[in-house]
Amino acid sequence: MLNMKKGCAVPFPEKIREEYQTEENRITANVGADKLKAVLEHFLSMYSEPVFFILELPTNANDEERGADGGINELHKDVYYIDGLSVEEALALLEREGELLIHDGLSRFGFGGHETGDEIMVCDYNVVIIFSSNIGRYKDFFDAHGITETKELVTAWDTFSRDNPGCCRSYALNGRDVYALPDLYKEWGMYMAERRAE
Repeated sequence: MLNMKKGCAVPFPEKIREEYQTEENRITANVGADKLKAVLEHFLSMYSEPVFFILELPTNANDEERGADGGINELHKDVYYIDGLSVEEALALLEREGELLIHDGLSRFGFGGHETGDEIMVCDYNVVIIFSSNIGRYKDFFDAHGITETKELVTAWDTFSRDNPGCCRSYALNGRDVYALPDLYKEWGMYMAERRAE
């Protein structure tokens, strides 16, 4: 059974396995929370070029546009970056904030190479995606973590229904959550790049 993030709950965890599926320009995997840090460290170890950090946070309800009836018509997410990190700085960031980021159920985060454009994203419900125009470079990447290939990956999303939905929630550590990170890492160069529709 997949070791879920502390900020996520699924109705049928027994249906989700640690597996990955390769497509044209991406690999999608279910990765246990206990392996996420090692997977990210592995990705970063493949780089000598500068890398970027990306953090996607649900837009605060107070910042969403409201319709004439006062309701929110469309949800958005705020996308933050830190550009030009050395691999050592990226690893230090992961060491410092890894537990908070890994277990938070509301945010998505990852790293990418400035030159290659390759990217790894940790998404909702333990889904990890590697994007690359040269996906063959990552052929055995997940195998190294005991995660096996499949032709038909079943993610948590495939197990949800109206009667049996998943649940994502914020995770706090040492009195702070992921919403503290943009201010905390402003001196590292973190900036908001865009607000995009979900």
